[in-house]
Amino acid sequence: MTVPITPIRPDEVLPVPDAGFGALETEKGNLPLESVDVRASVSALTAGVEVVQGFRNPHDVPLEATYVFPLPPRAAVTAFRMEADGHVVEGVLKERGQARADYAHALQEGRRAAIAEEDRPDVFAIRVGNIVPGERVTVHLDLSQPLPYEDGAAEFRFPLVVAPRYVPGAPLDGEPAGPGVEPDTDAVPDASRITPPVLLPGFPSPVRLGLSVTVDPAGLDITEIQSSLHDVDREGDTLTVRPGERLDRDFVLRFRYAASTSLTLTPDAGGEEGTFALTVLPPDVAERRTPRDVVLLLDRSGSMSGWKMVAARRAAARIVDTLTAADRFAVISFDHVVEQPFPGLEKAADRTRYRAVEHLARLEARGGTEMLRPLETALDLLADPGRDRVLVMVTDGQVGNEDQVIERVGARLTGDVRVHTVGIDQAVNAGFLGRLALLGGGRCELVESEDRLDAAMEHIHRRIGAPLVTDVTLHPEGLTVSGVTHVGSVFPGVPLTAFGRYRATSGKASISVRGQAAAPWSQTVTARETANPAVRAIWARAELRRLEDRYTIGERTLEQRIVETSLEFGVLCRFTAFVAVDERVVGDGPPVHQVIQPVETPAGWETASPVQLTAAGGVMPMMAQASLGFSAPAPPPAAPGGPPMPAPMSPPMSPPMSAPMPRSAPAPKAAGRLRRAFGGGGGGGMDRMMPHPGREQAPQTDLSGIVALLEGELTRLAQAKARPDDERRRYLADLASRLRVAAQMVGGHQELTALASELEWAERADFDLARGWAKTEELLTRLTGGAPEPKPFWKR
Repeated sequence: MTVPITPIRPDEVLPVPDAGFGALETEKGNLPLESVDVRASVSALTAGVEVVQGFRNPHDVPLEATYVFPLPPRAAVTAFRMEADGHVVEGVLKERGQARADYAHALQEGRRAAIAEEDRPDVFAIRVGNIVPGERVTVHLDLSQPLPYEDGAAEFRFPLVVAPRYVPGAPLDGEPAGPGVEPDTDAVPDASRITPPVLLPGFPSPVRLGLSVTVDPAGLDITEIQSSLHDVDREGDTLTVRPGERLDRDFVLRFRYAASTSLTLTPDAGGEEGTFALTVLPPDVAERRTPRDVVLLLDRSGSMSGWKMVAARRAAARIVDTLTAADRFAVISFDHVVEQPFPGLEKAADRTRYRAVEHLARLEARGGTEMLRPLETALDLLADPGRDRVLVMVTDGQVGNEDQVIERVGARLTGDVRVHTVGIDQAVNAGFLGRLALLGGGRCELVESEDRLDAAMEHIHRRIGAPLVTDVTLHPEGLTVSGVTHVGSVFPGVPLTAFGRYRATSGKASISVRGQAAAPWSQTVTARETANPAVRAIWARAELRRLEDRYTIGERTLEQRIVETSLEFGVLCRFTAFVAVDERVVGDGPPVHQVIQPVETPAGWETASPVQLTAAGGVMPMMAQASLGFSAPAPPPAAPGGPPMPAPMSPPMSPPMSAPMPRSAPAPKAAGRLRRAFGGGGGGGMDRMMPHPGREQAPQTDLSGIVALLEGELTRLAQAKARPDDERRRYLADLASRLRVAAQMVGGHQELTALASELEWAERADFDLARGWAKTEELLTRLTGGAPEPKPFWKR
C-alpha cells in the first residue's frame, strides 16, 4: 500500500496557549537556561570563540542556576563577564578556593554574582546566583583554540552536550562536591560535579541554540567546507546553524586548504619575550616497517550501543586486517568484564586474525565502562622493547574517573608504547582520549558518524606503522626557547606543530628541526612577527595541561606552579576560576531557590533505566528528567533483610523508559541518588531543600579508642618499609586482619574496612605493592592526626 505524505499547514497546528516557547515547564516554572550562542572566528589554524549563555529566573524568589557544559578540550578560556540589568561586570581569574569564597560572600550579602570553573579538560560549570524574579542574565566566555590539520584538512569541532559518564567506585559519605545526579565515589571523588540531570527523549528543545562560524583563510586557498552533523546556511564567509537544532551533539566543521611551513613570533607587551608557533610539513621519505606488537582495546559498554557498536566493530576489524605475519597482536574487549579471543600476544597469522574478527563480530553493547584494568592488561602485554609497540583503544571515553586512569597508567605511557585512541560518538569525551594519546605520543581520532569512519580509520592505519622521523629536536637561532609543547615524532600527512615561549637574542631568528629518518633529516624555518593573541593563550593552555597531567600522575608539588601560570597568562585551569561580582545589592541574602540545568540526551543514545549498578558496584549514567519544584516520594520500606528500593517516580515524571538491564538490587544509597536526580544536587544546589536520610545516619566515627593502636601500626609500617618485597606483601596481608579488627572495635569504619579488604590480596602477583603501601601510609597518618588530609581543589 502506498500512502502519500503531505505537509501540514501552519494554521492547522496552533500552539497551546501559555505553553511558552522552547522551555520545559514544571510546577515551579521553566528551566533557567534560555539560550546558548556560539560565535566563532576561524583564521588559518586557530579559532577565537565567544560563548554567550542566557539565563532567566521564572520563579517568584531569587534563583541560583548551575549549568554544566562542554568546551573544546584544547581551548584556552581567557575572559569571563556577566551582564544584568544594563550593567557589565568583568570576571577576575583567581585561585579556585578564593574565587568560591568571593562568590559565596557576595551571595550572602544579597549581591548578584557568577563563577566559571573547569572540572575536566572539556567539562566546565557556571553558577549564576541571586538572579531576581523575572530577570535575565547573560554570561560571556572568550576562548581560543588550535585547529588540528592533517592530510590537507583542518577541523573546527565544538562540543554542545556533556554526555553521561560511567562512574565506578564505592559512594563516599559526606556532602557531595556538586549538585549532579551521581554520588561522589572513591574512584571519581567529584562525580557529582560532572553528572547533570539528563532530559528524556521527546521533550521540546528547552534551549535556543545559535551558532555561527566566520572563516578567514588568511591567504590560504579553501577548496571545500563540510558540516557533518548540523544543517547550516552560508552567507559569504559565515556559516550559521539553522534554527531548531538541538544541543545534543558536537558541531563539526571541516575545510580543506594547503598548509605551509611557518614560524610566527607573538611578542608580549615588553617586546623581547613572547610566544612562538612552529609548523613544519612532514618530509617526503619512504615509510619504514618494523615488526609490531599491537594491542587492540574495544569498549563494549552500554553507552556504545547502536551505531557506535557497529562502527567500533568495523574499526577494530580493519585494524586487525592491517597486520602482517611478522606482527603479533592481542584483542581485548571490555565493559565491567574483560574478554579476549585468545590469551596474550599471538602472531598475526590468518587463523588468529580470523578468530579475532569472529570475536569482534559477536560483541554487543552491555554493562559499565571499567577501563582501568584492561588498559593495565594491555600495557603488561606490550613489554618487548625490541618491537614497535602500539596500543589502539576504540571507545566513546564516557568515564568519570579520567584522573584515576591517567594517574595509574600515565607514568607507563612515557616510554616507547604509542597510544592511538578512536573516539566514536556524536558527543565524545575528547578531552580524556586526547590526554591518553598525548601521553602515549599517538593520535586521537574522533568519529561522529559512520560516514566519517572510513577517513578516520585510514589515518589510524597510516600511523600504526613506524613514524617517518623520530628523535625530533628543535635548535633555535637568535632565540632562546622554553616551555616547548610536546614535539614527538613525525607521521605521514601530519604537520609537526609546536608552541613555546621565547626571548629574542638577535635581529634574525629561526628554528631548525632535526630528526632521524632513513638518514639524518633537518629543516630550517625563518621567523616572522605577528600580533595574534590566540598563540599566547593556546601555548598557556597546553603548558597547563602538561603540568596538570604531571600533577595527576603524582607530582603534587606542582599545584602552586599551575596556579601561578594560570594567573600570569590569564587562562582558566582546574586550580583557578573566573568570578564576577556585582557591587549592587539586589536581595536580602543568598538565593532561596537553586536549580541545576538538565542537559539533552546525546544524539544516538538509547534511554537508560533510572539507576543501574554494575556487578562491580559502579553506577551507570542516569537519564533523569528536570525536576524543579518537588521532592521524590519517600522510598518504600525495605524487604526483610534487603536494601531499600529506590523511590518511585511521580506521575508527571513517567514517560516510557526502556526496561532496565538485569542488575542486582540497588545499594542503600540508590534511593538518595534517585532523590538527587529528580530534585537537584548537593553542595549549594537544590539538595539543601530535601531530606537525605543516608547522610543523617552517617555520623563521624569516634576513633579515640583505637588511635594508639593505629599509631603503633604506623610505626611498624615505617620499620617494615625497607624489607624485601615478598616480606612487605606478607606484612600488608597480615595488617589487613588487624585493621579489620580495629574497625570492628569502633563499631565499623568504612575506610579501614575498605583498606583491609584491599590488603588481603597483597600476596597476589597482580597486587600493586607501591600503591597499596602508600595508600596504607596515607590513611594511618591521617587517622592518627599525623598530617591533615589536603582538601581536594574541587571542594575548596
